[in-house]
Amino acid sequence: MSESSETLKPMLIGGEWIAQQDAAFASINPATGARNYLISAASDAQVDQAVDAAWQAQRQPAWRDMLPHQRAAILRRIADGIEQHAELLARLQMIENGKVWAECKTQVASAAATFRYYAGVCETLGAEVTPARGNYLSMTHYEPYGVVVAITPWNSPLTMEAQKVAPALAAGNAVILKPSEVTSSPALALGRIALEAGLPPGILNVVTGLGATVGRRLVEHSGVRMVSFTGGTASGRAIAHAAAEKLMPVALELGGKSPHIVFDDADQDAAIDGVIGGIFEGSGQSCVAGSRLYVQRGIAASFMEKLVARAGRLNVNLPDAAGAQMGPIASFGHRDKIESMVESAKRDGAQVLLGAQRPDGDALQAGAFYRPTILGGLARDAQVVREEIFGPVLCALTFDDEDDLIDQANDSVYGLASGIWTADYRRAWRVAKRLEAGSVWINTYKQLSISTPFGGFKQSGIGREKGVSGLRLYQQSKGIYFGM
Repeated sequence: MSESSETLKPMLIGGEWIAQQDAAFASINPATGARNYLISAASDAQVDQAVDAAWQAQRQPAWRDMLPHQRAAILRRIADGIEQHAELLARLQMIENGKVWAECKTQVASAAATFRYYAGVCETLGAEVTPARGNYLSMTHYEPYGVVVAITPWNSPLTMEAQKVAPALAAGNAVILKPSEVTSSPALALGRIALEAGLPPGILNVVTGLGATVGRRLVEHSGVRMVSFTGGTASGRAIAHAAAEKLMPVALELGGKSPHIVFDDADQDAAIDGVIGGIFEGSGQSCVAGSRLYVQRGIAASFMEKLVARAGRLNVNLPDAAGAQMGPIASFGHRDKIESMVESAKRDGAQVLLGAQRPDGDALQAGAFYRPTILGGLARDAQVVREEIFGPVLCALTFDDEDDLIDQANDSVYGLASGIWTADYRRAWRVAKRLEAGSVWINTYKQLSISTPFGGFKQSGIGREKGVSGLRLYQQSKGIYFGM
């Protein structure tokens, strides 16, 4: 990076770049422990300024009356800009959350594709003429909420920001993007790209700061009409409470403790690859991570032996090292939390089948690294089985039959995702329908498409992002009647 550790990154409000030294916070590279730069933190007055700027821009004819194909053209230019700045965006994510370089590049491409997808939806999506029940013509008209706040997490900022900002803009809103304090820079870069693409000033504002202060102020602000949040369940619950006080709609994509299921007739080599990718990709810091493994009892011993051997060969390394498969945990504090939960599980009798420690090697000692970890000998009510760890920790359990499996897999407050490996597609269909999860993968895992709605059951969230409905999420419907 050309920026020094003393560089202060400004926020984007109303098309202007505003630096705020007071309460500025440091961005830390989790692979090295070095400080990247300082990030501005918005004051209450600047939050008010961002909301005012968003409303002023959203009400201007330049945006309010822009035709869908014209709005779509801007979204496509944003996609072009993301692709043109792919190296920069990938590097910003890598040095802030430690994802390996290959995954960062993939997520940049995904962000660009998301803007292109919603450009297409924006240009082609129509409203409905509804069946009349009298002498009138009735139709449904869709309108933006006005000002939407998008709050994004640190684990996959590039994809999450595109997944929220693109449909909210396509729907006609002005957006205030509040990125995680761990990964602020990709959002700031996206704001600059959007301005260069011709997005009117104030339609996308990027306000940085801590979630407990800036995030809360935005959620509670009287001028904010809708909030879209991806993050932990506890934070989602607090946002839902604030939204209830305002009677404000929210979209919440929250935590998970996803069951990954292997039946005795599965292709074991393919299943092992799926299980490893499902929990160790991104160092396990994924809401859909397959963190609860259920293996049918008859094959459990042989399957686990092969799984442990293969997972033990994963290349844990600096994120830009050749062949790196796992980088560091995104922050030192989060690694401490993961270690604490694993140590607690060991005290409660968990068997360490792999890992449960920091890696050796001088090159990694300064970073927040943690080895791929597999725990066995667990009771279904163990803390590590029931609580989201959000790290590279796999809890391995067994099951006897379908009923036993469903009883265990659904015994969770979460319901975000799940995976099934079996050669019997009739069984896969039966089990998929009985699992309480928003996404079910059969003989694959973590396949995600921007065209397919995504969200959770139970405490894993409210609402569905992605797909055509992901644009409607950011609109409200109005019935219009013409007397005949």
